[in-house]
Amino acid sequence: MPLDPQVKALIASMAAMNLPPIETTTPAEAREMMRKRTAALGPGPEVASVVDHSVPVTDGQITVRVYSPAPATPLPALVFYHGGGWVIGDLYTHDGICRTLANAAGAVVASVDYRLAPEFKYPVAAEDSYAALTWVAAHAGEIGVDPRRIAVGGDSAGGNLAAVVALMARDRGGPNIAFQALIYPVTDHGFDTPSYRDNADGYMLTRAGMRWFWDHYLPREADGGQLYASPLRADLRGLPPAIVVTAEYDPLRDEGEALASKLSQAGVAVTLTRYPGQVHGFFRLTPILDGARAAVDEVANALRKSLA
Repeated sequence: MPLDPQVKALIASMAAMNLPPIETTTPAEAREMMRKRTAALGPGPEVASVVDHSVPVTDGQITVRVYSPAPATPLPALVFYHGGGWVIGDLYTHDGICRTLANAAGAVVASVDYRLAPEFKYPVAAEDSYAALTWVAAHAGEIGVDPRRIAVGGDSAGGNLAAVVALMARDRGGPNIAFQALIYPVTDHGFDTPSYRDNADGYMLTRAGMRWFWDHYLPREADGGQLYASPLRADLRGLPPAIVVTAEYDPLRDEGEALASKLSQAGVAVTLTRYPGQVHGFFRLTPILDGARAAVDEVANALRKSLA
């Protein structure tokens, strides 16, 4: 279908800001641009509590921010990994969507501030993400979580990390994951799908931008073939059920849909929804896009059902 009118207006407003293409910026400049765009969305909804926890990881510590939609009681949980190409994004840029998901899904959301590239290259973000999952499972009682009902999820590079953490948990014997929520995930280090060609420019995320992200994330080009970098290339048998959300005008559309197809072929229960007229990044724009609100409702309902 044609570009959603609300999305078309958003792209026009972004163009009017005359921001430089991300591939021409430094990581620090790109991070600041994302924070400024996030500020325009306004504050997120209120939740019952928000508490930051320091979590040990290899050679350091990271923060896991725990959003609770109700007073302390064993609730299901979503361990959430933010998008931003492993280079940008943080707890602030995804604060609003984490609050929204916590309320909509009736679940604790544990947002993971994994370390970013290029300061910390692959596989640091993936290992931090797995460490955060193990911490949530081990500390479930103190953060009001039922350890039998833990999901992983994320958007874009965060969807990549969620899919990778599901592989790690399977390969390493736990923790048990009940569900995956993968929002337009990065699944493969490749740039030759029809959606990459058709949506290379003009729809928020560009092909050149994805090259920039991958180049900062990987120590070597060859590392893009690693299974914990490109989960589409992995054996997907024995993974938890999943929902995969894609956007019509997104370079990553086809690789997300390929992952859903491969999960299904591997015997994993999966729901795939392509949102027509939408672009990469739409999911967290609930204050301005009807399509984002519909997608959040779908993901929240899937979480409620799978974690009931």
